[in-house]
Amino acid sequence: MSGRKENTSPAAAEYSRRHLPIIIAIIALTASFFSSCSIGGKDVEIITNVSTLAGIDGQIGEPYGIASRGGITYISDGENGKIWRAASDGTLTVFAAGLDTPSAIAIDKNGELVVADSGSNSIKKVDSTGAVVTIAGVEGKAGFADGDASAAFFNAPVGLAIGEDGKIFVADTYNDKIRVIENGNVTTIAGSTQGFADGVGSYSKFDTPAGLAIWNGKLLIADSANRRIRVIEPEGIVWTLAGGVEGDLIGGPPLSAKFAQPMAIAIDRAGAIIVADGNAIRKIGGILPIVTNISEGTRGIRDGNLLTARFNRPSGIAFDSAGSLLVADSENRLVRKISAEPSGREISAAEIAARRDKPEDFRNAQPARWPFDPPAAKRDIAGTLGEVRGEVVEGSDEVWFHNGLDVAGAYGETARFVRTEKVLKINAAENFGTLRELIRMPTMGYIHIRLGRDQNGNSFEDARFQFQKDLLGKIINVRVARGSKFNAGDRIGTLNPMNHVHLIAGRSGSEMNALDALALPGISDSRPPVIEKVTLTDKNWTELETASGNSRIKLRDQVRIVVRAYDQVDGNSERRRLGVYEVGYQILRGDSAVLSEAEIRFDRMPPNEAVKFVYALKSHSGATGETIFNYIATNSVEGDNYKEGFLDAAAMDAGIYTLRITVADYFRNSTNRDISFEIVK
Repeated sequence: MSGRKENTSPAAAEYSRRHLPIIIAIIALTASFFSSCSIGGKDVEIITNVSTLAGIDGQIGEPYGIASRGGITYISDGENGKIWRAASDGTLTVFAAGLDTPSAIAIDKNGELVVADSGSNSIKKVDSTGAVVTIAGVEGKAGFADGDASAAFFNAPVGLAIGEDGKIFVADTYNDKIRVIENGNVTTIAGSTQGFADGVGSYSKFDTPAGLAIWNGKLLIADSANRRIRVIEPEGIVWTLAGGVEGDLIGGPPLSAKFAQPMAIAIDRAGAIIVADGNAIRKIGGILPIVTNISEGTRGIRDGNLLTARFNRPSGIAFDSAGSLLVADSENRLVRKISAEPSGREISAAEIAARRDKPEDFRNAQPARWPFDPPAAKRDIAGTLGEVRGEVVEGSDEVWFHNGLDVAGAYGETARFVRTEKVLKINAAENFGTLRELIRMPTMGYIHIRLGRDQNGNSFEDARFQFQKDLLGKIINVRVARGSKFNAGDRIGTLNPMNHVHLIAGRSGSEMNALDALALPGISDSRPPVIEKVTLTDKNWTELETASGNSRIKLRDQVRIVVRAYDQVDGNSERRRLGVYEVGYQILRGDSAVLSEAEIRFDRMPPNEAVKFVYALKSHSGATGETIFNYIATNSVEGDNYKEGFLDAAAMDAGIYTLRITVADYFRNSTNRDISFEIVK
């Protein structure tokens, strides 16, 4: 994390000096632990098949916590404030309602459900009838205080685990502490200020702890922003089981492995540790314990074989009585099931497409406004969805698609939310102090903003922005707690030197073209796109010689068509060049179309691996330098689907044809260019 040093506080140094024997004991314990077969040493059925249990019909807003008993699965819905009950066939009914952004859930020895209700800063219990009562915390008030449970304060708690003795362990996420509820009292057992440190009790530090699990009498913690799996021994010693400073999805020995953002933990029948991390399901197990990825880490939806399955921010995991792993797949709004044998239904491509947000529904859900005041005052558009970022060069993958709409503003200008939403991601604020500082709401993202601060870095008087400061009082990080609510027009922060708000429209993994999804007031475009150049190459990218005089270009084999083009909306300066909405071509013979190819279209965000299917070499755009969009018109890219294509002259009859290139913007302005060519045999 930007600006943070680890283990450098005077308290930590004093602890290390006075408690060196304990530190040595921790090291010895860890070594003993890793040399044993205590993780996953038993023979159990291997879970390898992924199916979708519930949520296909769109009932669940955001599945987060998950628990199972007696064939019944309970799912917390953070978006809708409900607890759902799913039968073994996936049929859903509402079990409890009236909660405020519920997160982790667990079932106690009496069969009652305990809920970390993040938005209300409290811990609740739900009885068999669905009645909800608060068992710890003060409703709606964030803070920190131990003592009598009814007067204790929490700060958007997220994680829960219940010990065999009935103790309720809580990850008090934005207080960065681990607490326990026992006999009507709340006690802090580990953690102090935000950071990282192993040690005993209050000498230890966590950073946005999330999921908890009981493991051989110990407590496991998914320490999300520290990218580590931590352990608390019964006597209060905190040590690191796996992970390190750098974030990634790299396996190996636990202390060498890298985690992206661990969110939830469960223990299988063999004692192996299963972790929901980023978009992946991972495992710590084996005779000599190692970390392995047991699913793909790529964001998406895919059932079937676990090794190639895809998830999108899995936030809760739990085993059912049959040994299957249940997954609250939060951004996909589904409950998934991982079993030893094929069990349940696999979600189809048509069902995946049907679940995506539709631009017309998005537009109609809330009125549109610009991310500045006045809310209806038109602003300059500086970038659109699908534009290449970086430069396409041979042998480099440092390119990606622009996934939003850039709306220009002035340095230090106040940026505002364009829709009313509440925070669901526990690490919704990212990249503090960089040019890409951002906040990700459920259906909108806002980038290039000093969150909660003015242009001089001074904080707003807004408790929803929780700042971390160093010993000199300098702000070094900001968080916005899960469950925090913002209205359209509320301040986000101020523009950094990028001088624009990058708006992302749509849920993560289902981003739409913001021009379509938002229909911003007063925006217009009467200017057709510009085709600067059309280049024909063979399949090996060797440029074909153009015809001279009145002769036609002659084609025999497979041909690529590269179109250099750009667009502008009304009000853009001449130097401002935007990407186009779609590119395609037709082959005509006389006045009749004999071939119409599928086009490149940017109605929603393609996967980044499709960048080089859209853009040819030397394509470049960004904050500096020349803007060049070289579109490969013979390829097809739309949404999740992309493929390479050619104009196959060898498959055409000999004769004279016209190649018609068409480039269009979102507002349906279009430009054509015709090229005459001859097929020769």
